[in-house]
Amino acid sequence: MSTDANNIVGLYDRNADAWDIARGKSLFEAPWLDRFLSLVPLGGTILDIGCGSGEPIARHFAARGYRVTGVDSSENLIALCRARMPDHDWHVADMRRLSLGRTFGGLIAWDSFFHLVYDDQRAMFPVFGAHAVPGAPLLFTSGPGHGEAMGTFEGEPLYHASLDPEEYRSLLTANGFDVLAFKPEDPACGGHTVWLAQRADRA
Repeated sequence: MSTDANNIVGLYDRNADAWDIARGKSLFEAPWLDRFLSLVPLGGTILDIGCGSGEPIARHFAARGYRVTGVDSSENLIALCRARMPDHDWHVADMRRLSLGRTFGGLIAWDSFFHLVYDDQRAMFPVFGAHAVPGAPLLFTSGPGHGEAMGTFEGEPLYHASLDPEEYRSLLTANGFDVLAFKPEDPACGGHTVWLAQRADRA
């Protein structure tokens, strides 16, 4: 399965337009996104890690006056972001090696870093911490329990993995985040398992 994980970048880049269409523009995530936004100062900065095509999530933030920096490993998806929201900041980058040299008022990794293998997921928590100001919320999705799962997209294998919820809690705590909410397989959010944490308000 780790080979399939390594193919994720190419899969999304080859199928960027198909993914954009399949994703659609409906915001079933809106209650979680708005709870997240309630913790980001109005007009503040948001780092969207695995931003995809920028719609609908980054668009939702931009429409409410937030400044979005989006990161995705797919050049074709980032090209869509730049065409749609040229006034915001878009980077082609591998999240595992992300080092932007600045911090943000909020961070989101929605349906993105769960494509990484276990050790790469563990290594993302210091990355989150390095890019978050004190008090910044972190919103991300995972699986409901430890394990790997395979899906398909456009006929290609699509890898997913998740750590155990208690390990996510430990990683968040170790990297300066307090867990505010955890909802496994939220029926009001398409069955997504959702985490909302907040960077401790201390230096």
